[in-house]
Amino acid sequence: MHCTKKITSDMTWVGADDRRLAFFEGVYGVPNGVSYNSYLICDEKTILFDTVDKAVAHNFFDNVAYALDGRKLDYLVISHMEPDHAATIEDIALRYPEATIICNAKIQAMLGRFFPTDLSGRIQLVKEGDTLSTGRHVFTFVMAPMVHWPEVMMTYDTTDKILFSADAFGSFGALNGRIFADEVDFMHDWLDEARRYYTNIVGKYGAQVQAVLRKAAALEINYVCPLHSFVWRRDFGAFLEKYLKWSSYEPEEKGVMIAYASVYGHTENAANILAAKLSDRGVKVQMYDTSVTASSFILSDAFKYSHLVFAATTYNAGMFSTMEHLLHEITEHNLQKRKIALIENGSWAPMSGKLMRELLSTLKGVEFVGETLTVNSALTEGQLGDLDALADELAKSVAE
Repeated sequence: MHCTKKITSDMTWVGADDRRLAFFEGVYGVPNGVSYNSYLICDEKTILFDTVDKAVAHNFFDNVAYALDGRKLDYLVISHMEPDHAATIEDIALRYPEATIICNAKIQAMLGRFFPTDLSGRIQLVKEGDTLSTGRHVFTFVMAPMVHWPEVMMTYDTTDKILFSADAFGSFGALNGRIFADEVDFMHDWLDEARRYYTNIVGKYGAQVQAVLRKAAALEINYVCPLHSFVWRRDFGAFLEKYLKWSSYEPEEKGVMIAYASVYGHTENAANILAAKLSDRGVKVQMYDTSVTASSFILSDAFKYSHLVFAATTYNAGMFSTMEHLLHEITEHNLQKRKIALIENGSWAPMSGKLMRELLSTLKGVEFVGETLTVNSALTEGQLGDLDALADELAKSVAE
């Protein structure tokens, strides 16, 4: 039985929600599920934009058949070959043998690696600026390499001013019966998941995202149709502004995110005292225990806040493992332009501060606030003054 959503008079969402998925890409927790979006336009010729993950294949096939209403499928446009969107390409091609596959040369090469069926005789290659008409609609193609795979392309409908944006402008979270971003309070209820999606999936490729945003700036856009999450038909500028900040690594908010790794509570205590002192100075603070909160959530807020504090105990002559994992995630995702302070703990040979500084020093535009504060097993009364001084330096830096 079908479950579709009408977007325009001749365009239908034929995707599906997945609420049983525990970890997106096997690593990012998705407690609210995820949507896989596919769009069908029924013009003089019919054209389908992308497919879905195999987990929701049955729903997808029902939706496409219903939306086609007995018509043949003329075109399948492939924007991105990642299997959460491409896993059912072969099935659609076999179900609709008359459909021409529209893709670029890099996508064609990947098709041969993902699927045993030879689809080469059905492919129409396109490159930047090429056009395709289905009757009333005329589409042009925009290459978006490394946003976030090398083959990615977007499609722009010059008729109804629709941008099919591939993985850009998406979010974690199932749609739950809605389709448009203005049907929810997106900037309040969904922005955190949109940021977590961007920073973890696309965050490393800020320069490439900026290049695509410059292309999009030249287009008149009435609708943005991403491969995950809601369709935008109004007030898109506010979300676009976030993308501009995230992709240029500019913080959204002045404030301090504190992430700590503590074994027996002494490092946590130092982090808590610093947080209290910062709050007393009017500084906004967000805290995370790296042993409790998955790194994808902490990474997202590292992109959000202007200042970061990392506090970690020394463990096996190195950083505690959950902090080490977090900092590797942050460096691998190319975070830049942050002010950072460090707290280390070690009962006999503190090493975590040195290792944290070495790793974070590889990031562009990083400045360290103050010297590393060393705790030997537990804070002493005499070190409260050191925490006061660090809080003063951070508060001053945030204010500036």
